[in-house]
Amino acid sequence: MSSVAVVWFRRDLRVHDQPTFLAAADAAPRSLALFVLDPALLGPSGAARRTFLFRALRSLDEALGGRLLVVRGDPVEVVPRVAASVDAGTVHVAADYGPYGTRRDEAVDEALADDGRELVRTGSPYAVAPGRVRKDDGDPYRVFTPFRRAWAEHGWRAPAATDASTVAWLRPPEEDRVAVPADDAVDATLPEASEDAALRRWAAFLDDAVATYGTDRDRPDRAGTSRMSVYLKYGLVHPRSILADLGTRDSPSVESYRTEIAWRDFYADVLHRRPDSARGNYDRSFDALPTASGAAARRTFDAWREGRTGFPVVDAGMRQLREQAWMHNRVRMIVASFLVKDLHLPWWWGARHFMELLVDGDLASNQHGWQWTAGSGTDASPYFRVFNPIAQGERFDPDGDYVRRFVPELRDVPGKQVHQPWTLPGGVPDGYPEPMVDHKAERLAALARFEQVKAARG
Repeated sequence: MSSVAVVWFRRDLRVHDQPTFLAAADAAPRSLALFVLDPALLGPSGAARRTFLFRALRSLDEALGGRLLVVRGDPVEVVPRVAASVDAGTVHVAADYGPYGTRRDEAVDEALADDGRELVRTGSPYAVAPGRVRKDDGDPYRVFTPFRRAWAEHGWRAPAATDASTVAWLRPPEEDRVAVPADDAVDATLPEASEDAALRRWAAFLDDAVATYGTDRDRPDRAGTSRMSVYLKYGLVHPRSILADLGTRDSPSVESYRTEIAWRDFYADVLHRRPDSARGNYDRSFDALPTASGAAARRTFDAWREGRTGFPVVDAGMRQLREQAWMHNRVRMIVASFLVKDLHLPWWWGARHFMELLVDGDLASNQHGWQWTAGSGTDASPYFRVFNPIAQGERFDPDGDYVRRFVPELRDVPGKQVHQPWTLPGGVPDGYPEPMVDHKAERLAALARFEQVKAARG
């Protein structure tokens, strides 16, 4: 038994409910807390996610009494070197099931084994780890609804009773330590990045909003969602802790919230078994779908990104994304449908833009959420379901408060008239664009393009 273990933090930046702490404490009397600033992950993350991460690392270091060793480099080289420097026998992690994380951990495992050390995986960022929920014959579920039933029957482990004192932490050698980078320049207002903030946010949601979540979660004009996605993304809270707090509560709203946790696990499972779906169509017949390209397509994409489409709820969503590095989930579906089925642009253009700006950007949920709307994913929305941005706005923002919040050019337009400003007696208010497309015509064009997908299926 070695005298030292390493706890390598990744998407678990907290001290409570940490099975890795228990595994490390069983393996060695003392542990070194490690985080690796990996250029392969930091580069594509976007300023908001990097800044949130850096703030969360500072908070974690404080919780650990200043004993978090932060290093920079390729984990395949860095982790074995750090383990050797303290003569650690084991390195403890929560398993990563993403495409990059899986490859990285396999390489780290091999490098450690070459030096007589072991990578120990305990738990994951999910209530039920990818690969665990399977049909009776062992095959994976390809559709969400039966997955959801099996997921609930499978259950999840109880939260681990841990805190910072569960492990005796080594003080890291200063010569190996780098400072957590300064925050990136971010225009968006970000949520507080700490485990305490995550738990406060969750407690407030349980007290105030969970009872009406089932009806209010689709209303961007209301504070009806939990806003826990960013905390789940970085593991400032674990989904099993959330599910434990929901306990045996039985109501349609609580069941709706549990279902959202199940969707998160489902998409992680899908990406784990089909890593190619992060960049391409899950349903390969959609490779035959014609999409717009060239300079004109780039111009329409830029108008969408900037929130200058002339469709108020779409523009409000895109401006909320820039202002808050977050977008309401209902509006994410609306703007995605508009990009794919009104502008006929590839879904991965929009998915990439979201990942650049979202503070809660999660590869599995983002890419497969986009494919659900585009019709190309597993358990997808049928391609012929084309969201009408006017009707969606009037239904889910009936008084226009959401639009007026993010589109100042329309703040003087009363009520639901804000969703069709071109019908005002004086026309569209100064500074706001006319609708860039005719939605009815583009819906028919989208359906015509889909005929080529059906033909490819034979």
